Amino acid sequence: MRSLVFRIAMAAALSATGAAGVAAQAPAPLERTELRVGNLLDTSGPTAGTGRIIAAGKADAFAFVNRTGAINGKRLTIDSFDYAYQAPRALAQLRKWKAENVIAVQGYREMDAEVWLGMPVEERLRVPFWTLAPAAQLTDPQGKGPRGSRAAPFTFAALPSYSDGVRALLQWAAEDWKRKGKQGKPRYVHMGDTQPLASAARAAGEEFAREQGFEVIPPIQYPVPGEDGEAPCLSLKLAGVTHAYLANPAAENVVLLRSCRAIGVQVQFLSNLWGLHEPAMKGAGEAADGVVMVGAGAPWGSDVPGMRVLQEVSRSSDPSGREYRPLPYARAACGVLYMAEAMKWADQNGGVTPENIRKAMYQRKNWVPYGLDGVCGPASYSDSDHRGVTAIGLLQAVVKGPTEQGDVSELMRNGTMALKPVQTIEVPRKPEWLGW
Repeated sequence: MRSLVFRIAMAAALSATGAAGVAAQAPAPLERTELRVGNLLDTSGPTAGTGRIIAAGKADAFAFVNRTGAINGKRLTIDSFDYAYQAPRALAQLRKWKAENVIAVQGYREMDAEVWLGMPVEERLRVPFWTLAPAAQLTDPQGKGPRGSRAAPFTFAALPSYSDGVRALLQWAAEDWKRKGKQGKPRYVHMGDTQPLASAARAAGEEFAREQGFEVIPPIQYPVPGEDGEAPCLSLKLAGVTHAYLANPAAENVVLLRSCRAIGVQVQFLSNLWGLHEPAMKGAGEAADGVVMVGAGAPWGSDVPGMRVLQEVSRSSDPSGREYRPLPYARAACGVLYMAEAMKWADQNGGVTPENIRKAMYQRKNWVPYGLDGVCGPASYSDSDHRGVTAIGLLQAVVKGPTEQGDVSELMRNGTMALKPVQTIEVPRKPEWLGW
């Protein structure tokens, strides 16, 4: 249903504004004294629970860049827009930014990424676009992937792709099954609805699961927040599933996990990088215990070299340093800081133009911005492959008791909740996986 609504909304928006978009011309390079960046957010729509964490991470990172020297002295000017996860609003704003010559865009999640990729090539902004929706089709800059991906030459993600994430999870799961001496073939299912996030990695995951020795059963749909999650849980139980990949966002997974625990489902749940985080663990309570997820960032306070820098970023809005920052905060900050470091290189190599910012992303291998080792990346990009992060850290949710009392910070501090590093898996850059 959401997919149909999205297509209808896109068609209407393109029809309503198409003439103006076609008429707009690509901006000529300018000498920049003001580095204006577009910033898409959802702080009032259906993903606002996570969106507000992301908004805080971006805002603090922008402020951190400006108060630590900016872009070699050139300050960032940020134009933030809450599009409430609505495709027509995202499309209209992107066209507005094109007319206003923004130099880069910090995107949000699936809906605006789908809008970006769905726009006719001549209408797209030819500026770097950092997305937090790392669908594999957005990692193919030339559109030459063997599975028919479309060209996305200006799109970057400071995160592993959804497809590589599920491959890492399945590799761990297959090895874990053998380590535990389990008999027979494990049974795998992809779970999610029809929205872009949920479907992005389905085919890639199912194919890799078979290669890893899983029996794959048909996918199971599960509900949006507020609906009963018992039916999909009964389907898991009846099918004898051993491993289930949660492809929906965190709020929907809270419903499912609680429902499955209530009827005694015994399954190893695997989660995409937006499927579980600390606030969702609190919401799911002990039902979240044991879920293994794509980490894409270090939990707040971890003993990694880059945590000190991330804590300095956080002081942009929390000078006391007391606020706990969930995983989406770090992911959002990383996208901003990759952009800022690329701008610094561009400034020293011909000027801060969109094309030079793009070239900057290709200059280093296995790099992280601003000394954020262990928090961001490491990432490598080339003009033929935008699969940036392929060393994928997996985390396991640990919930030792009731979570109703206390906030996330208290629950993490007293050990009721924890995120335990499980394994880092290097996913190979196979040519046949480009864009898929």
